[in-house]
Amino acid sequence: MDNRTGLPVVGMVGGGQLARMTHQAAIALGQSLRVLSEKADDSAALVAADVRIGTHTDLAALREFAKGCDAVTFDHEHVPTAHIAALAAEGVKIYPGAEAIVFAQDKQRMRERLAELGAPIPRWRPVTDTSDISDFVAEHGLSWPVVAKAVRGGYDGRGVWMVGGAEAAADLVGTGTPLIVEERVPLRRELAALVARSPFGQVAAYPVVETVQQDGICVEVLAPAPGLSEALAVQAQQLAIDLANALGVVGLLAVELFETEAGIFVNELAMRPHNSGHWTIEGARTSQFEQHLRAVLDYPMGETSLAAPAVVMANVLGGQPGGISIDERLHHLFAEDPGARVHLYGKQVRPGRKIGHVTVCGDDMTTVRARAVRAARWLQEGS
Repeated sequence: MDNRTGLPVVGMVGGGQLARMTHQAAIALGQSLRVLSEKADDSAALVAADVRIGTHTDLAALREFAKGCDAVTFDHEHVPTAHIAALAAEGVKIYPGAEAIVFAQDKQRMRERLAELGAPIPRWRPVTDTSDISDFVAEHGLSWPVVAKAVRGGYDGRGVWMVGGAEAAADLVGTGTPLIVEERVPLRRELAALVARSPFGQVAAYPVVETVQQDGICVEVLAPAPGLSEALAVQAQQLAIDLANALGVVGLLAVELFETEAGIFVNELAMRPHNSGHWTIEGARTSQFEQHLRAVLDYPMGETSLAAPAVVMANVLGGQPGGISIDERLHHLFAEDPGARVHLYGKQVRPGRKIGHVTVCGDDMTTVRARAVRAARWLQEGS
């Protein structure tokens, strides 16, 4: 508890843009988020008042960081499970707990647990030797390519490979990376269902969104998912709620989904604020960042309905060096489209790196999407 305000202190492990935007939500709740950041110039460390420098792999640093926190949470899934369990055993309220977050850290454990729960997932198997991928293809009568994934550590397209044949499979297995292999699902598009759950067990679900991927990176989010039937939307929301309850998630759970002719399949899980929910800052009655804080503090959940009929978030990626400054680009963008809402993360620009996002709200999805994409491209390219 903060003795100056009488309000709780939430600590977030990780100093990236998710912590930065969670800090912004904490301000409205009278709080200043405590951040464990590896560097003083990380995205959240540039704006939060209470920043501790340390690494998420250092148990001693985590223990020191947690002192005085009413709850501890994360802006990424890379904290060792054993460290989370150790802190919980010492009385730290840490969310999500080790028994839940392991299913976001370990893709093999996730697939095994989802199969036990009867959740819809692609056909898959663990990979232990060079023949496993070829045997998987033959066993299920699949065609190449198939999808290989690193069991741990992959994100934004990293740790995922399209394997086109037996020789490529042998080369990949030969790297020694622990892998699983999955069928390549004939998807129509990708969706995401975002829910939040409190320790009390209250759950709140956001409208299901469509996510648009480019080179393994989410570049657009469309809320609500255009043309999605009410029945399939309710199914996706209920699936996310059921998984949050079954896995014991506290905080946000993002369920990344494939939509196919046969229905929906679970692709990935994330247990933290998620790129597919950035649109909620302007586009929902309660942002995902405030909702995450409410959840870990066991506050009642906020309203999740849309603030406009159509909302689109477009990620701003780093462009090539040169051109007019980002400040000048903002001047021009705001003059051209005053309704575009820009969030820049304070990151050094590198080509392809997420450095911010733009959200546009309106009545017509086609128009709103064009504005958001145009704004993000302008901030990236300056043209």
